[in-house]
Amino acid sequence: MKQVIQIRCKNNKKTLNVAIGSTLSDIFRELNLKMDYGPISAKVNNKVEGLHFRVYHNKDIEYLDIKSPSGARAYTRTLFFVLCKAVHDLWPGADVVIDIPVSNGYYCNINMRRPITEADARAVRERMQQIIDAAIPIRRHECSTEEVIDMFTEMGMTSKVKLLRSVGSLYTTYYEIDGYKDYYYGTLLTNTRQLYLFGLEKYYDGMLLRIPSRDDPSRLGDLVKQDKMFEIFKEHHRWQKILGMSTVGDFNEAVKAGHSTELVNVSEALQEKKISQIADMIAARPGVRMVLISGPSSSGKTTFCKRLSIQLLTCGVKPVPISLDDYFVDRELTPKDDNGEYDYESLYALNIELLNKQLNALFAGEEVELPRYNFQSGRSEKSGRRLCLKPEEVLVVEGIHALNPELTAQIPEGQKFRVYASALTTILLDTHNYIPTTDNRLLRRIIRDYKYRGVSALETIKRWPSVRAGENKWIFPYQENADVMFNTALLFELAVIKSQAEPLLELVPENAEEHAEAYRLLKFLKYITPVPNRQLPPTSLLREFLGGSSFKY
Repeated sequence: MKQVIQIRCKNNKKTLNVAIGSTLSDIFRELNLKMDYGPISAKVNNKVEGLHFRVYHNKDIEYLDIKSPSGARAYTRTLFFVLCKAVHDLWPGADVVIDIPVSNGYYCNINMRRPITEADARAVRERMQQIIDAAIPIRRHECSTEEVIDMFTEMGMTSKVKLLRSVGSLYTTYYEIDGYKDYYYGTLLTNTRQLYLFGLEKYYDGMLLRIPSRDDPSRLGDLVKQDKMFEIFKEHHRWQKILGMSTVGDFNEAVKAGHSTELVNVSEALQEKKISQIADMIAARPGVRMVLISGPSSSGKTTFCKRLSIQLLTCGVKPVPISLDDYFVDRELTPKDDNGEYDYESLYALNIELLNKQLNALFAGEEVELPRYNFQSGRSEKSGRRLCLKPEEVLVVEGIHALNPELTAQIPEGQKFRVYASALTTILLDTHNYIPTTDNRLLRRIIRDYKYRGVSALETIKRWPSVRAGENKWIFPYQENADVMFNTALLFELAVIKSQAEPLLELVPENAEEHAEAYRLLKFLKYITPVPNRQLPPTSLLREFLGGSSFKY
């Protein structure tokens, strides 16, 4: 008689007895669940596992589809694997670099020692479709890390070899499609046939891999023009070439060789140089009377404003900060969201008419009394602060809506200079494993919320989806309106964040839904060799989150 274990399924609230050692795929079939875009992966006791995973003890299981963040990541990783397999089949010596998340897809650089053509993109797309149509099983293997390193050394995958050597694990999992082997740090699908939709086209000097829309997985995400975003990633890749590193394996080797201080100093200097260049651009543009700075949560906008203000002073321009928070409408006039709650992130939570009236008055040389918002009473009050703008002064306005044209619709374009600031992670785990840029910001926010607001990692993770939804609605659509973009992420950042983030993530209990995300972030941080934050200068942008800044917040 077969031994059985008990499975509690969160999808249908049913309990099922299954044979010990069943895979998550086996259990899904027994449950007779219906999922239009899944299953992709599953939470097992609030840890995300692939459908290859075998169960040997009683478990709580929740199956995930492509609409979930974990499901979307697993689907995308599997597409990366099929892309790399297709390129290997067509041009065995070519190197693939899964490089930049842009235009609702992923820019992939294929090193073929010649320019990429439309015909190349078509050939790869057709070969990927053949692999998908062949319904090839994606096999998962686990063996000693030494064996895996030897295998990838023989295959010439040096970025994977460097990464695995630097992590120090005894055993490593890798995947295989029809004899082609690769390593991915998260779960994959179990069969190529599960990839029901993708796009691939020539994009600049590489290719753009397009994925299903999260809002409507039956179609591809819209191809959004993001030339400025693409260029800022490229700029940082040029910086990384100066430092001689592009992957976490390169970084870990440099830290272990004693070069961490040099990495910190050069990275900080490159960032300061960019801020100085932005200040020069503002000063050189005649007629600019206000600098508008926007960016998503935990992008370091506040410290960027302070450092930009210092650089503006060196150009003979005196910055005058004003806060959009003081332009909130009275609470009862605030728009409400779908749940009937006040939506303070809405553009229309601001008194746009008053803001434009006062800005025009200031630019005409008139004196105005700035408002002050009383958050306790929910009322706009007079502040007693009177302001008259001098010829050498410019207003510096920072806020999530700063790049929205509607916010300053009554101000002539020539008087505005727009900056978009965000933390865009440019270092790769290895050439086939990019690091999501949102992970960088989430880790920053977890540390800051705990240190300065007394909020646990669990609460920050719980709120993050609503923060992201607000960004998608109010910030990201306007980022390409910027005159210039500034990347607040630093090459060494995750290595410094690691020591403060890990203890907070470990406090998220296993019985909480948020444990899956905490566990994923902890697993990811294990790849990175830590760097002590004492090596950071007091003006570092990271000090806004880690503490020890020379700026007042």
